[in-house]
Amino acid sequence: MQKKLLAVAASAALAFSLAACGGEGAGPAAGSSDDSQAAGDVTIGVAMPTQTSERWIADGNAVKEGLEKLGYKVDLQYANDDIPTQTQQIDQMITQGEKLLVIAAIDGTALTSQLEAAAAAGIKVVSYDRLIRDSPNVDFYVTFDNYKVGVAQATSLLYGLGLTDKAGQPAADAPAGPLNIELFAGSADDNNATFFFNGAMDTLKPYIESGVLVVKSGQTDFAQVAIMRWSQEVAQQRMENLLTSTYGGNGDGLAGVLSPFDGISRGIITALQGVGLGPSWPQGLPIVTGQDAELASVKLINEDIQWSTIFKDTRKLADQAVVAATSYLEDKQPTANDTTTYDNGIKVVPSYLLEVDTVNKDDIKPLLIDSGYYTSAQVESGS
Repeated sequence: MQKKLLAVAASAALAFSLAACGGEGAGPAAGSSDDSQAAGDVTIGVAMPTQTSERWIADGNAVKEGLEKLGYKVDLQYANDDIPTQTQQIDQMITQGEKLLVIAAIDGTALTSQLEAAAAAGIKVVSYDRLIRDSPNVDFYVTFDNYKVGVAQATSLLYGLGLTDKAGQPAADAPAGPLNIELFAGSADDNNATFFFNGAMDTLKPYIESGVLVVKSGQTDFAQVAIMRWSQEVAQQRMENLLTSTYGGNGDGLAGVLSPFDGISRGIITALQGVGLGPSWPQGLPIVTGQDAELASVKLINEDIQWSTIFKDTRKLADQAVVAATSYLEDKQPTANDTTTYDNGIKVVPSYLLEVDTVNKDDIKPLLIDSGYYTSAQVESGS
């Protein structure tokens, strides 16, 4: 009876939470909230990769708050982008008897033994935004449509270059080219990075093959352009090297840069500013894309320095993680909206995918400020 009352309580609170967000969940339940306090006997482990990105701080806090509202205890851990730290944290969560794990992996291939131990202990695992690979013990995956993220980034680059409109339709007065661009990709140990890159390259490929776009450095393979750990400093160094080797040291002729993440974008922009490129420069600052709508980059977009970012509303992603977790704790199966795309090398992991939005300067107010994600003061200050 106690277990039944717990399930009823958690379901009602969750249904109320999701109704407030106005979206469908990955498997909601129904009931009354009278006994939600009993959930305090259950601890859920939440493993996040790093606190060096404001995005992951927001994700961790949102998941924690969502679960705590339902009465659960939450063990939230950040691993500072250190794989041994994250494996130790997850080992400890399992040893302490935590009932479910929500994991955003640093390296999606490094947790096989931890997931084996979790499965042996009857602990369900929800992979959060980054797919955990090479394990049969990943129970569910919540993420954004990562291929479409890449498509959106490339479409934004094309729009910034005047080749298409914002929706990706060919522009009537599009330049004939050639326009020189360079490509950046995310960390090779993050499964999402290849989805982003493939979506972007499939979108850019017709323009590259026709000669309208030219990757002047010749570096078009994922392995050549990937930035380990999504490092801003590594991205800046690579851009500086490209400017020296390919653009005469001053960026002459560089029209745009495909960047998959705002931190990488800021590294690229720092390198470009280092050779004097900026909004007042005659050729302008090259079009630079991004992702995650980090405040520092939103400020740059507002100042006409960075061109765009992809907004992934972490509030919605956290809601889906909470729904999936609660479903498992009620001995139910979360509802997936994708059961074919995310093969982790051992199994196709049932997934719930969310849509994303592209943010240019004129989208900051409606998408980020009016929705309550940021305040005007935060956008203005960048912090």
